[in-house]
Amino acid sequence: MTPVSIYPVPGLPEIGRGAPLATLILDGVKRLGMSLEAGDVVVITQKVVSKVEGRVRRLDAVQPSERAREIASRIAYDPRHVEVILWESVRIVREAPRVLITETRHGFVCANAGVDRSNSGGVELVVLLPERPDESARQLREAFVAASGVQVGVVISDSFGRPWREGQVNVAIGAAGVTALRDYRGKRDPDGYELQGTELGVVDELASAAELVMGKLDRVPIALIRGASVSGEGRVRDLLRDPATDLFR
Repeated sequence: MTPVSIYPVPGLPEIGRGAPLATLILDGVKRLGMSLEAGDVVVITQKVVSKVEGRVRRLDAVQPSERAREIASRIAYDPRHVEVILWESVRIVREAPRVLITETRHGFVCANAGVDRSNSGGVELVVLLPERPDESARQLREAFVAASGVQVGVVISDSFGRPWREGQVNVAIGAAGVTALRDYRGKRDPDGYELQGTELGVVDELASAAELVMGKLDRVPIALIRGASVSGEGRVRDLLRDPATDLFR
């Protein structure tokens, strides 16, 4: 087995719309005394990608609908924030005090449709998920490959809660140049048992591992993973379970 190393890439400035994100990340890698190598995976938190793409909204410019006001009164939440959540959702899965579990237009089931006020750049700002995160990852990967001349992978991550377990973990919401799922079905374990349902969410594992060197308060939105041997052509949309086989809907 090849050892896997994870490096935090600190020092990025506050990111604004249209910022040259790939260049800023490459500069950060150089400050570590490193350069990208073939097979590396760059993990980027969703928030910086969304800021570059202009997926930021001012709450003081949002006029909440009657539906948003009704929901907000039930969950004790800012009705303007609820309105933006509704914009980004196709359905509400569950209401609870100060949180809505929704299904986003991407197909993610998560808290508040990923609409977040933390680390937004201002108290009246919220950051939305990228509109097409797999495409965002693909474009960043192309920029890295063009600049470095080596084939690398990109994972865009965000923090999700988990049913039946406390604690959030980072998961992938966009990916390019990496294996999304590693399918072991039909293979045999050391005892000869044929595996029936084993598929590993590789991109989620990469995102969660990267969070170990990022931290929520350390302002390190980038991590470089080396040695993982996960090159491939997967997308995060490949991880979205078909509703027909989803036992929890």
